[in-house]
Amino acid sequence: MTQESTSQASLAGKTLFISGASRGIGLAIAVRAARDGANIVIVAKTTEPHPKLPGTIYTAAQEVEAAGGKALALAVDIREEAQVLDAVAKAVETFGGIDILVNNASAISLTGTLATPMKRYDLMHQINTRGTYLCSQACLPHLKRAKNPHILNLSPPLNMAPHWFKNHVAYTMAKYGMSMCVLGMAAEFEGEVGVNALWPRTAIATSAINMIGGPAMMAGCRTVDIMSDAAHVILTRDGRSCSGNFFIDEELLRGAGVTDFEKYAVTPGATLIPDFFLD
Repeated sequence: MTQESTSQASLAGKTLFISGASRGIGLAIAVRAARDGANIVIVAKTTEPHPKLPGTIYTAAQEVEAAGGKALALAVDIREEAQVLDAVAKAVETFGGIDILVNNASAISLTGTLATPMKRYDLMHQINTRGTYLCSQACLPHLKRAKNPHILNLSPPLNMAPHWFKNHVAYTMAKYGMSMCVLGMAAEFEGEVGVNALWPRTAIATSAINMIGGPAMMAGCRTVDIMSDAAHVILTRDGRSCSGNFFIDEELLRGAGVTDFEKYAVTPGATLIPDFFLD
């Protein structure tokens, strides 16, 4: 795809169902689509301001509408099947269908086997793997009726090198569960729905990164804008032929004609921190 065709592609009038959209990468993808005039279903748990995390579903809705989109803010715990099914029904009732599902919600704990309580293990697997599977299952009947349907999971390529497992096996298993959904569903719904993954080359400046490494780690990150721009490229392609890919943000954008990556740096000129799962 050329830079020209990327800039002309639009998500105007499309309805995006985005989990974990109250902040971070999920919100960035929502706002980028809203600039085209898309409808955004904001699916997240945060309804009241959190002492350590920015944003609620309502502040996200304000940002979406300020950017030019339409917003439907829904308080949803994606671990709860009834809540997800109700959210999908409300999205269809409000906007007439669902064109795109972005499985962004994720839980992280970079802890070893003996330091990971089962409550934390369960949380990661319920949100990352099960939540992705559930949201996909609930949206697929509607996606199959859309003109250009996509599922996009924010998950890494399936890299089976042991060093990506040994320090945080529970987290790796949970994220790879999202990626296995891409592998399987892309084949299952080939020619019907595009199912792809997107992962960053470098660490991205999100609240999770700030909590893990603080300002020093944030300085070596890129902004969420690189992920939202990359997602936009994927979601404006033909979903029935663009499927089963594990895209890396930088590689994808270079292929789309982007040459200036310094604009995405939190601290221009800083040494960037590579993200997990990429050798």
